[in-house]
Amino acid sequence: MKPITPALHQNGRLVVFAKDQPEYDPLPASVDAEGLVMTEWELTAEELATIVNGGRIRLWVYTFNRALQPVMLEVVE
Repeated sequence: MKPITPALHQNGRLVVFAKDQPEYDPLPASVDAEGLVMTEWELTAEELATIVNGGRIRLWVYTFNRALQPVMLEVVE
């Protein structure tokens, strides 16, 4: 699974997190003034086949022992 440049959501602008941090993979995102951040991910053929055959998607959230922010997963075309 890899992050791809997302469609911009309403009032969103393109931001690339970790753009100049070589120790991390850049993460393109659509970000608006209220702090809503949306990323899009592309599945490999193997990942897609795993899901079709009953596999699951996991969401890992690094909170660093702070309050958990609301998150949502969505399927789009």
